[in-house]
Formats: sequence, structure tokens, C-alpha cells
Amino acid sequence: MKFLSRKLIKPQDMNAHGTLFGGAVLAWIDEEAAIYAMCALNKKGNLVTKFMSEIDFVSSATLGDVIEIGMDTVKLGRSSITVRCEVRNVFTRSTIIRIDSIVFVYLDEHGNATPHGVTVPEQP
Repeated sequence: MKFLSRKLIKPQDMNAHGTLFGGAVLAWIDEEAAIYAMCALNKKGNLVTKFMSEIDFVSSATLGDVIEIGMDTVKLGRSSITVRCEVRNVFTRSTIIRIDSIVFVYLDEHGNATPHGVTVPEQP
């Protein structure tokens, strides 16, 4: 798994309990996964999130923590790419969130699934 981006947990990222808001980290994951998929397919844009498997909130993060988001390619379909994700604390290496399957579909100009033409994904 490659850990490609880091985030500093700031006050606006917190929930009412004083820990990292799940919605904030899920938005970061979706964006990072989409960028990862675009780089793996070597194609700009035209990818949409189709599916996200169970989200396993393993532990939490607090104000001032630094987290990193890791991605790995799981499967390459005809018009799709599936990645997995782990978010962990940079310093303790403890897992915060794990998602085993995030599926992206490549679309044509009309919004229809279309073959991306990639047989071996790039290593972003």
C-alpha cells in the first residue's frame, strides 16, 4: 500500500465529541481514491465513484494529529478500477479507517460506462 497524502487534523475537522468527523475523512478518501485511480489508469477525469464497501472505523484521531491516506489497486475491470484504502496516524501507525473496496467507473462523454483500455495499471 502506498501512503500518498497527509492531513493535519484541524478544529474544522472535528465532530461534537472532539474527535475526527467521519464525513470529513470520507471526503478526503473519496478525493484521494479518485486521484489514485486516475493516475493508475493514466486518464484525466471521467471517473465516478460507483461503490464503497463497508467502512471500518477502527480508531479515532484528535486535534493536531497527522494522518496519512494509503491506496492500493485491488482489481482492474473492463471499465472499472477497484482500490482499497487505509487511513492511519503518521506517528503511531495505528489504523483509523479501513475500506476494502472502492470502485470507480470510467465514463464516456455521455455518462455511460466505457472501456478504459488499460490492462496493467500504473503505479501512482
